[in-house]
Amino acid sequence: MVLVGCGTALYQATYFIAVLWVGVSVATVVSLGLAPVLAAAADHLRAGSRPDRREVLVLLAALGGLALISSQAGGTDGPRPVAGLLLAVLAGAVYAATTVLGHGLAQRVETTALTTCATAVSAVVLAPFLVIAGLSGDALVPDSSGSWVLLVYLGVATMALAYALLYAGLRTTSGSAATVATLVEPLSAALLAALILDEVLTAAALVGGVLLLAAVVALHRPEEHPAPV
Repeated sequence: MVLVGCGTALYQATYFIAVLWVGVSVATVVSLGLAPVLAAAADHLRAGSRPDRREVLVLLAALGGLALISSQAGGTDGPRPVAGLLLAVLAGAVYAATTVLGHGLAQRVETTALTTCATAVSAVVLAPFLVIAGLSGDALVPDSSGSWVLLVYLGVATMALAYALLYAGLRTTSGSAATVATLVEPLSAALLAALILDEVLTAAALVGGVLLLAAVVALHRPEEHPAPV
């Protein structure tokens, strides 16, 4: 669980720094898109198997949808594009590794316990950066009630609840399937931006959303029943 917590902290740090250095779209496409590829490779490597045509098509549809949706996001330029791209690759690799490790733990450890331990370790690992920010003179606490609400939401909903749901899902599905399913995240972000911020969804984003949803639906394998004798 310590490794999962450290991986969670490293993923969060590398992803958000990549966003600052190379932009939201590139960081999202590279990190989230690389994760299911690596997770699928790990699953098949451990099983000594090869992906079938259906798995390849699901992965291609998911990655294509992710690329189309992310193309709608602005701010693709950053001050350190090469370093940001490398950090995004690292974030994707760490996310895949953490998900594969979490899959094994989720089979043996209760979801709430796993989530609590992993997020607690992650907080401890990231705590030194909070100290560094304080010593640098950066603000450490929000200065408005709205900012406090947002901070609580980020901690409870996007970290604790999100990872609890991820680990609960890993009890019944593979790590590669879970990483593909989490690609719905940028789709939900695009929809919320359209509903709340009045952003216009482009045709590419709509096509990407359809591809992503089709990939997630296709993750469910219909049960094979033996033919009646």
